[in-house]
Amino acid sequence: MTIPKIKLTDVRKSFGKKVVLDGVNLEITKGESLVVIGGSGSGKSVLIKCILGLIAPDSGSIQIDGEEVTHLKGSRRVELMRKFGMLFQGGALFDSLAVWENISFARNKETGFTKEMARTLAVEKLKSVGLAPEVANLMPSELSGGMQKRVSLARAIAVNPEIIFFDEPTTGLDPIMADVINDLIIQCTKELGSTTLTITHDMQSASKIATNIAMLYKGKLIWKGRAQEIYHSQNPFVDQFVHGRAQGPITS
Repeated sequence: MTIPKIKLTDVRKSFGKKVVLDGVNLEITKGESLVVIGGSGSGKSVLIKCILGLIAPDSGSIQIDGEEVTHLKGSRRVELMRKFGMLFQGGALFDSLAVWENISFARNKETGFTKEMARTLAVEKLKSVGLAPEVANLMPSELSGGMQKRVSLARAIAVNPEIIFFDEPTTGLDPIMADVINDLIIQCTKELGSTTLTITHDMQSASKIATNIAMLYKGKLIWKGRAQEIYHSQNPFVDQFVHGRAQGPITS
């Protein structure tokens, strides 16, 4: 029996009286590219934060490679986090650090990891996302929005992660640059053999990068299937969302 890379069982999370995750069950296999769609407030970001341990679920189980991780702390939690890479919405680059320092940030505390090694790593990862070595010396404020996304992707893959999370990776980009980022995500994750979890509103992006798509609605996982099946799901909630229709069971 194959152990899922990520497995959630009856995960629940509330903030006061607001229920955000309402019994989520989800399995992501090794090498799978899962995209989670859903409207604002459906629980997508909280789902990722629970898996990363940034937020503790109220109940339920979260396993990574078969290991329960909901109560990990200290050095064991730090060790687990080495498996992850993250591309944040908006890039979230450190304004006061040069591009090369941003990319190598997660490696800088490693024993014996020198400044020269950090620069070499940054140039290597910049090449992976289609940027020239000279970009390494620029500051984030000198980059266009598309370049910032590429640098953020370079930082996400800098530790050769087993699992990568993408938070709205194409938000704020024009359609052409969004497609460039989609292609880079596919290329980089394939080269690394990573398992990926993406949250997005962008159905064009979701359809391109996903092997499977799942939909969250009011804290519940209401559908999961192959990416090519999403437009023929026969689920009225999914159908309304992916076609962007004002009329349907989803109300604002």
